[in-house]
Amino acid sequence: MHVLIVGGGVVGLACAHALAGRGAEVTVCEAGTLGGGSTGRAAGGIRTQFSTRVNVELSLASVPVWESFADDFGVDIDYRRSGYLFLARTEETAAAFRENVAMQTEAGAPSRVLSPAEAAEYLPELRTESFVAATFSAADGVADPHSAVQGYADAARAAGVDIRTKTPVTDLARVGDGGSDGGFDDGSADAVAAPDAGGWRAETPDGSIDADAVVVAAGAWSGRVASLAGVNLPLAPRRRQIAVVEPEGDLPADAPLTIDLDTGAYFRPEREGTAVVGGHFSESDPDVDPDRFDESMDVEWAVEATERADDAAAYFGPETRIRNGWAGLYAVTPDHHAILDAVEPGLVVAAGFSGHGFQHAPATGEAVADLCLGEDACEVDVSALSLDRFESGETLRERNVA
Repeated sequence: MHVLIVGGGVVGLACAHALAGRGAEVTVCEAGTLGGGSTGRAAGGIRTQFSTRVNVELSLASVPVWESFADDFGVDIDYRRSGYLFLARTEETAAAFRENVAMQTEAGAPSRVLSPAEAAEYLPELRTESFVAATFSAADGVADPHSAVQGYADAARAAGVDIRTKTPVTDLARVGDGGSDGGFDDGSADAVAAPDAGGWRAETPDGSIDADAVVVAAGAWSGRVASLAGVNLPLAPRRRQIAVVEPEGDLPADAPLTIDLDTGAYFRPEREGTAVVGGHFSESDPDVDPDRFDESMDVEWAVEATERADDAAAYFGPETRIRNGWAGLYAVTPDHHAILDAVEPGLVVAAGFSGHGFQHAPATGEAVADLCLGEDACEVDVSALSLDRFESGETLRERNVA
């Protein structure tokens, strides 16, 4: 069975690796360079503290891959498990935290609710008077997305995957009729991705590619790719920024990634005494053109992000120096959950992670392999992430979004 994957970020490469590991022939088409889209601009967070079961389970299924990545892929991804600390300023947020932790622990994630004083044991300069509760999980951490892309790409190539960079897909069309006159179903047990529907033909500047199944894993560009096949995805490219600063105080290197959920601000230590600060604070959040958005950081935004970080913990103040930063894209769905679904026979979408794509890539690869091959090997039930939930009204709600 031949599967074409559109998108060479960490999600697309994880899908390629999983499919090749199950015996599929795989081609990856990336319009630019590997990891050159949202993956290369991600903050690198890996956490289990989500507010819905499916997101928690995607994290739990992915964490073992990140833990053993250096041994299994031969690439050090600088995986640091200093934990995530979520902060609540209101009783309403604190009540949601308690519900989240009950669900997370039931699913197997080792999170717990803390008082502000207990939270200060993990973050000594926390402004405890501003908060009413917190949650923490030592299972959470960060890793380097660039290194993960390298590891997945090397492993995929070693497994026989044909990776083509600077190869945009310009058209997608279904061809054949299930094998009677030009389809790609040869009647074998593994040719089940598109029963009685034939295969797909993708057009690229270098010619046509025929495949039994196509996976749309192009991040913020996925809506455009899916539209080539006549599929409308409720997916919005949204600009998000990150700044690297030199804190005024000494932020410990093992401090957790801290999220002030009620303000949307977050920060974590970076190398050589620096810190990463981020968050989206504006009431407006317009869609942007993923080919023509401003990739640089807004200085005014960076000042606000640093001030909001200082409002949470006294490591940041007027002497904090902003060093550099950048902007990338979230592919946002209305309920901040991915679309993981065979939206047409032989057409699988793995997109719309709303900022969670990097950390969920390993489990996503296995789920996509199931959808393409008609198997049931992935330990996570992703049926709640189908495209039709937006029409049926059975959407989810992810509240732990930064």
